[in-house]
Amino acid sequence: MILNKKTAKLAVIIFSIAGAIMLMSTGVLAQDPPSDNYLKPIGAAMAVGIAGVGAAIGMGMAGSAAIGAIVENPDLFGKAFLFIVLIEAVAIYGLLVAILIVF
Repeated sequence: MILNKKTAKLAVIIFSIAGAIMLMSTGVLAQDPPSDNYLKPIGAAMAVGIAGVGAAIGMGMAGSAAIGAIVENPDLFGKAFLFIVLIEAVAIYGLLVAILIVF
């Protein structure tokens, strides 16, 4: 497990408060929204954020396993490198989705 339960609960509370403050400051939670496209930036940020967090978790797991495999058998460098590149593509896909959402 990456975080213990106490730290995870604290992170959820902090991010919830920060999200509510962001939504209030941008006028999303106002009675009269500023325009029809007021949720686009939030959707783009969520696409990049969720893809980035997923890629970071996967990179941590696969990276440590890849380094361990390379230490035992240096011939596995190409396969390990391929797995790392495929995980990094997930973050790039999140960025592309965010660009498509905004434009």
